[in-house]
Amino acid sequence: MTAENSAPSSPLRPPIPPFTAETAAQKARAAEDAWNTRDPEKVAGAYTVDSAWRNRSEFIHGRDEIVAFLARKWRKELDYRLIKELWAFSGNRIAVRFAYEWHDDSGNWFRSYGNENWEFDERGFMRQRHASINDVPIRERERKFRWPLGRRPDDHPGLTDLGL
Repeated sequence: MTAENSAPSSPLRPPIPPFTAETAAQKARAAEDAWNTRDPEKVAGAYTVDSAWRNRSEFIHGRDEIVAFLARKWRKELDYRLIKELWAFSGNRIAVRFAYEWHDDSGNWFRSYGNENWEFDERGFMRQRHASINDVPIRERERKFRWPLGRRPDDHPGLTDLGL
């Protein structure tokens, strides 16, 4: 961890560890909300400066690489909508499962399913993210995530309620 990541003067990113069921769920929803903005800079701000990711088979290090990765991702994954759901937590770690829907530039729709393991520093910034993801082709009529682009409405069902 760099000095910038652990310095007492660095900002807090609440909720901070150790997590409870309530704060872990809040952290998962905050991550979902940020990713649904499709703003690489905003999303990258939740991670430590030296954050390490494994996303599928790609290894990403630091915020600059996170921003580049996300910009590339959202140029390919159009009309992206994501739902995350808390799976487990302990201390400074959270596991979530997620699904997101998107289409490519040819209009082919996909639902991507995955799991993420997160580790946070003492200030509440994510320092590690390990993601395993599988893409499943779907028909447009099979879509379940139909809210307007942006934050998922509070009354929209989550993964469990959707049978996913």
